[in-house]
Amino acid sequence: MNQDNLSPSKQQAREGHWVKTRKLTIWVLVVWAIFSLVVHWFANSLNGISFIGFPLGYYFAVQGSLIIFVLTIFIQNNLQDKIDADSGLTEEG
Repeated sequence: MNQDNLSPSKQQAREGHWVKTRKLTIWVLVVWAIFSLVVHWFANSLNGISFIGFPLGYYFAVQGSLIIFVLTIFIQNNLQDKIDADSGLTEEG
């Protein structure tokens, strides 16, 4: 759709949508960076503690990061659906 043909209210809704979507994307990338990079940097120092028979650093790196990534996908999807609905840009109509 050509943005020149949009009414001012629709143009504002679209701009607000992209501002919110960009902020959500930045937050998701920050969470991803923390749990994919930062947690792994500190894994060796956490290995002195044991959890369910595994070194804590290993457990966080292997299980914790994967759990956070899956939760992040669901949270991001739900929040994006809410942003789309608030902006009137849902796929349903």
